[in-house]
Amino acid sequence: MKLSALYQIFLECQSVTTDSRNCPDGSLFIALKGESFNGNAFAKFALNSGCAYAIIDEGEYAVEGDQRYILVDNCLQTMQQLANYHRRQLGTKVIGITGTNGKTTTKELISTVLSQAHNVLYTLGNLNNHIGVPTTLLRLKPEHDLAVIEMGANHPGEIKFLCEIAEPDYGIITNVGKAHLEGFGSFEGVIKTKGELYDFLRKKENSTIFIHHDNPYLMNMSEELDRIYYGTQDGLYINGRITDNSPYLAFEWKAGNGNEIHRIQTQLIGEYNFPNALAAITIGHFFGVEMQKIDEALAGYTPQNNRSQLKQTTDNTLIIDAYNANPTSMMAALQNFRNMAVPHKMLLLGDMRELGAESNIEHQKIVNYIKDSNFEQVWLVGEQFAATQHNFKTYANVQEVIKELETQKPKGYTILIKGSNGIKLSSTVEHL
Repeated sequence: MKLSALYQIFLECQSVTTDSRNCPDGSLFIALKGESFNGNAFAKFALNSGCAYAIIDEGEYAVEGDQRYILVDNCLQTMQQLANYHRRQLGTKVIGITGTNGKTTTKELISTVLSQAHNVLYTLGNLNNHIGVPTTLLRLKPEHDLAVIEMGANHPGEIKFLCEIAEPDYGIITNVGKAHLEGFGSFEGVIKTKGELYDFLRKKENSTIFIHHDNPYLMNMSEELDRIYYGTQDGLYINGRITDNSPYLAFEWKAGNGNEIHRIQTQLIGEYNFPNALAAITIGHFFGVEMQKIDEALAGYTPQNNRSQLKQTTDNTLIIDAYNANPTSMMAALQNFRNMAVPHKMLLLGDMRELGAESNIEHQKIVNYIKDSNFEQVWLVGEQFAATQHNFKTYANVQEVIKELETQKPKGYTILIKGSNGIKLSSTVEHL
């Protein structure tokens, strides 16, 4: 079936689903495959559950004579092509966002601000890969006037591929740091891959990037592009400075060389969120959101999903940043915690995953920084931290930590909880 004909079927349907457990009436089911499942096997169930059509790539799963089955060569590729075709038909202005750290929070902040004046489609959660990006684009409706599309990568070429699907008109790279080194091969590989967003926009007419002026890596990467600057230097499109961080981030900002100073008290933990907030202000201002509405949106935003959340328990104050970790984000979190004006600081840190040959070196750097800091208690979880040189408490896994907490529960501490998601440190929260 030609893509144009398939697109007409897509337009007839109310929505798209890849999960046979979630089949709204009149939806289009796309049978994707994973390591432990084959979506083709669930096509019949999806049709019986409310889907109007099912796209499959294995003919034996079709019921003979049933026109609701649409056979293609590859379901995933068809989904990606359909998403790109849909994006082109609507012509919605797309803002592409990537970066090593902070891209999901920045995407949320940008979307929150833009929604004050626009009908915005944006990536839900962190659905930012070769499946998540087309899934988001297929949710585009004619009434959307802007789309904020998050793009993630752990191997070279992935951002390039996602740009070819989403075709962004605008771009922002939050930063470049040491993450997924196992897949990228080196920090230089990270820079090159994140820079694929800039590479795409260089070839596109009338494209614009929003760039953190304080970041030398991004400045060097972004030559020959139309740049809108934000940062701490006076005179930039948006500039500002941090005014407080105990524990919530507060800052002030102004546009260009203007005299009107805006002051925002956020619900964000960490100085590292300051550039993310400035990025949201910059993009909001660029797209005509009133300044007062920008301020209100940022002040009202509450982080979710274990991303720099502050939680007060009966016994302790928790800073929960247990969704992900890499050397750059870990060091930023530690530096921020070290500077925070609170008594009785404790660390509960988990291994940083996917660092390949650099893992031992990077974990030792973190341990060395902790040694030079004045944290009252330090608990390290995982085999990578256990392999470093230190005298801190070490646990093989989170189950050992929880067992310890049953008898040696700390009280009266402010505790930073950070580690790769696979360490599952978030499960300690209810015990602290």
